[in-house]
Amino acid sequence: MDRAFEGRAALVTGAASGIGLAVARRLGQAGASVVVADYDEDGAQVAAGELETSGTRAEPFVVDVTDPGSVRDAVRFTTETFGSLDLAVNNAGVGGPSMPTGEYEITAWDRVIATNLSGVFYGLRHQLPVMAAAGRGAIVNMASILGTNGFAGSPAYVAAKHGVVGLTKTAALEYADKGVRINAIGPGFIDTPLLRETDNPVRERLISLHPQGRLGTAEEVAEVTAFLLSDRASFVQGSYHLVDGGYAAQ
Repeated sequence: MDRAFEGRAALVTGAASGIGLAVARRLGQAGASVVVADYDEDGAQVAAGELETSGTRAEPFVVDVTDPGSVRDAVRFTTETFGSLDLAVNNAGVGGPSMPTGEYEITAWDRVIATNLSGVFYGLRHQLPVMAAAGRGAIVNMASILGTNGFAGSPAYVAAKHGVVGLTKTAALEYADKGVRINAIGPGFIDTPLLRETDNPVRERLISLHPQGRLGTAEEVAEVTAFLLSDRASFVQGSYHLVDGGYAAQ
């Protein structure tokens, strides 16, 4: 996939760390110009600086994906800065607390749904008209293995990620004849800084859930993301790809 995205502009949300940063790096390595969009202003600036140092044209942008106006501004910033919006990765998300559905805090539910589901919708809402007008574009929405499985104690996260999968399929049907491809990825538990901070017994339990006997890496998710955004996946539309070490096959 060497330089597969030369001359293309990408918008990646939640790009200051973890999967989002790995995706931004991978797209940059393949020649894309990247808007590093994140709620964390300092993190976005540091990440964009890292990409610039490695030879990628990158710009930071502070975005709140729960605010449709902020997402609209991120799309506008991308087109004004780089001249187009060719690739988008709606990756920003939060985990939320762990508690049974009958005890789940309403404020926590609202926050998780607003970020993980509405945030993806707002991305599509403002990305799709731009891409459709250009007659081309590719989008990846970051779902989860919990877009197909349940997980006790995470009702809001599971509901949101199931919603992302359905939203992806619907948008893909609507825009297939307009030159825009939309797909989703379902990562398993990924070895990110957040998981590294968890208690060792919790980490070991999560590892045990994956038949490959380990957590995934952000780079492994980024590779599948880059493939789906590339012309090599030109006939892949409205699909949901697991990157989970066999988790959902059980």
